[in-house]
Amino acid sequence: MAAEWAPQGIDTSRPSVARVYDVALGGKDNFAVDRAVAQRLQDGLPEIMSMARVNRATLGRAVRLMAERGVRQFLDLGAGLPSADNTHQVAQRVAPDSRVVYVDKDPIVLAHGRALLADDDRTAVITADLRDPKTVLAHPEVTRLLDLSQPVGVLFVAILHHLHDDEDPKGVLDDYMSAMPSGSHLFVSHFCDFGPLSQELQRRFLDLLGTGRFRAAEQITAFFDGYELLPPGVVPNPLWHPDEPPPAELSLAQRMHYAGMAYKP
Repeated sequence: MAAEWAPQGIDTSRPSVARVYDVALGGKDNFAVDRAVAQRLQDGLPEIMSMARVNRATLGRAVRLMAERGVRQFLDLGAGLPSADNTHQVAQRVAPDSRVVYVDKDPIVLAHGRALLADDDRTAVITADLRDPKTVLAHPEVTRLLDLSQPVGVLFVAILHHLHDDEDPKGVLDDYMSAMPSGSHLFVSHFCDFGPLSQELQRRFLDLLGTGRFRAAEQITAFFDGYELLPPGVVPNPLWHPDEPPPAELSLAQRMHYAGMAYKP
């Protein structure tokens, strides 16, 4: 039986990437099937669920840096469910006039996002598949909030690894960036293949969710080809513009995502 808060017509028997991520963040917008997948992902590796919090903190630093560099509008692709320090909250702390559009294909994201943003006319949530850039960019909420003659911060946070190679993640990314003007910024965080343990995690993700590619650091860096990669390059999340000195030795959760930011000249 579906939870009372679930949008009508949603299949609560199948796990969702957004909702499993919500489980990892300690959220409540998920179903038993999502919690079961999260449990199986962490069997024998309980610390991996903290990777979501590590990644969320990196998102906050990325948005803050973009805003400090003058970006006032953001496109957050594959945004997931609302949590603490969402993109609009971080951006608007730096610049209250910042505008944000969240994109996710899970209808629960739309339902809960609208509730969160009911009093914020500078932020919107849309249900769309990021693999279709033309449809996303033509959406009325995107055209209402984002002026594509001015720089945009484009965020692919923990989402490109859910596109298989035959879905051309680099091509999808480039389609968005080709629509953005000079001065726009690109941020990517992505599962990284750092050895046998990450390959085991990839097997679990593919078995349980059907997606979750752990790509080599060189492959992640290649997403930034054609743009000006900013220091420190593509590195594990805790090493990317840390707010405090990173640990001498990174945990499994801290090694799972690599992140980088680039500038469109």
